[in-house]
Amino acid sequence: MPGFTTRPQLRGDFGMVASTHWLASATGMSLLERGGNAFDAAVGTGFTLQVVEPHLNGPGGEVPVVFQAAGSAPRVLCGQGVSPAAATIDAYAGMDRVPGSGVLAATVPGSFDAWMLLLRDHGTMTVRDVLDHAIGLAERGYPVLDRIAAAVENLAPVFSRHWTGSAAVYLPHGTAPSPGSRLRNPALAATYRRVVAEAESAGGDREAQIEAARRAWSRGFVAEAVGEFLSSPVPDGSGEPRQALLTAQDMADWSAAYEDPVSVSHGSHTVHKTGPWGQGPAMLQQLRVAEALGTGHDVLDGVSAGFVHRVTEAAKLAFADREAWYGDPDFVDVPLKELLSADYAARRAALVDDGHASMEQRPGRVDTRLPFEPPLYVPGQTPADRTTGEPTVRDAAGSGPAELRGDTCHVDVVDARGNMVSATPSGGWLSSSPLIPRLGFPLGTRAQMFWLDPASPNALAPRKRPRTTLSPTLVTREDGQAVLAIGTPGGDQQDQWTFTALLRILNGMEDLQEALDTPMFHTTAFPSSFHPRETVPGGLVVEPRVGAEVIHALRGRGHRVEVVQDWSLGRLAAVARDPDSGELRAAADARGAQGYAAGR
Repeated sequence: MPGFTTRPQLRGDFGMVASTHWLASATGMSLLERGGNAFDAAVGTGFTLQVVEPHLNGPGGEVPVVFQAAGSAPRVLCGQGVSPAAATIDAYAGMDRVPGSGVLAATVPGSFDAWMLLLRDHGTMTVRDVLDHAIGLAERGYPVLDRIAAAVENLAPVFSRHWTGSAAVYLPHGTAPSPGSRLRNPALAATYRRVVAEAESAGGDREAQIEAARRAWSRGFVAEAVGEFLSSPVPDGSGEPRQALLTAQDMADWSAAYEDPVSVSHGSHTVHKTGPWGQGPAMLQQLRVAEALGTGHDVLDGVSAGFVHRVTEAAKLAFADREAWYGDPDFVDVPLKELLSADYAARRAALVDDGHASMEQRPGRVDTRLPFEPPLYVPGQTPADRTTGEPTVRDAAGSGPAELRGDTCHVDVVDARGNMVSATPSGGWLSSSPLIPRLGFPLGTRAQMFWLDPASPNALAPRKRPRTTLSPTLVTREDGQAVLAIGTPGGDQQDQWTFTALLRILNGMEDLQEALDTPMFHTTAFPSSFHPRETVPGGLVVEPRVGAEVIHALRGRGHRVEVVQDWSLGRLAAVARDPDSGELRAAADARGAQGYAAGR
């Protein structure tokens, strides 16, 4: 018998788009209907998300993409901008961290160049085509989500006192917009209209237009406006002026790039993730340990205490390794071959006590190398200053501990030809940094992910990628054809929520919506990627639908269980394709009441 679903799984054979906002999914479907392919649709969806979810991402942010063009091997497109050339640990002397608010944490904005590169090499449409919906929504206005209103209300004192560019857009009448009202961003619309104009001034050739748009961004008027804005000190969330390290030259020196995915097999499928400049390989380690523990055989029987316990204990081990070993592989030797081996997984699985929750950080040793072990900050022992950042939007004015879940965005697309895309746009959200008036968007603060401890594999260095939490997923079957794209917002939780849904799908749950609607859980028993980098030893967060008996049994095993509001963990999206029948499927999480799938 099929389980409960909040909405139907979509089925068809033309095209499917699933994202974290209905207007973005509608954009992608519109581009498919106009003759575009999955890559055109993904790009248009990504630009729309920048407009309608400004509290979660923006043009100043980044995007990792895992994709497969029909008939080709899976690839990764890295749209994660690097740290500035001047970003040394010494540049932050006197600080214990890279601040999460203001311009000191700005890395090179990466999303625009990545989307344009994907469009040039794999799409069929023009710059105007993929920006049209985003421009229209920015000009005419878009509906204000409850979370946008709450984020702006929370940050209104910062905007009105210190970030006047942000106030001009997000406090249009001197107050925060109410939920359900419409909000415009004419400056951003003008920026993208000028990008289109400069693209079309290059002539009628599509690729020439895209290259002109890329130049306008990284070497032209956008980079010039960024450089001018950062040429003098800019106030952070407390109003203290800070001199940014990012320059226009940093933007000119960087471009998005393709690379091979990191992959492991699981049964008859292969799961593909980004490299260790993202946290994606942690999911692959979880898959390996799950195999060693036999986790997954009971995954379709509901949410049992044994299943939650084993998944949680495996996650603790994988994320301890994330902190110990992951970083930009252009700078550090990340021992992925060993970390993803079956022998290593067996050794790690042997540490799991089926009757007791671990309270320790247990990174693995590789050969004679010692793992990096970060300091542990537990709740109540962390600094009082809580800067804004993802996935939690905090009170940037410092007047209280109020926090709002921020998360990020996600999009998956598949077309009838078998092209498939999974992408997680993020960064440059409205709470991170003051909006640049000439451009209509703020810069990102992704450098806050770096450690200022040189012993960390994720230690700050010039022109290095920060190890982020952004983690799209692509799955292929034995003959190499893509069958599933899936992902979610959620910071450190991305590869926990997606992992749970993925186990269900790979073990036979045919209804994608059912897999997404299943009660979710995650552990907080490792250092958060965001300041104040708290760790909750034994921490386990669950939705109440897992059941009172399961919660009681988990507490009996020693887990520090926190029961949160129902339907609050995750905003998953997924698309699938059966290469034999050509049937396409899609689903989007009902959590958050804004994600939707579209297709036929």
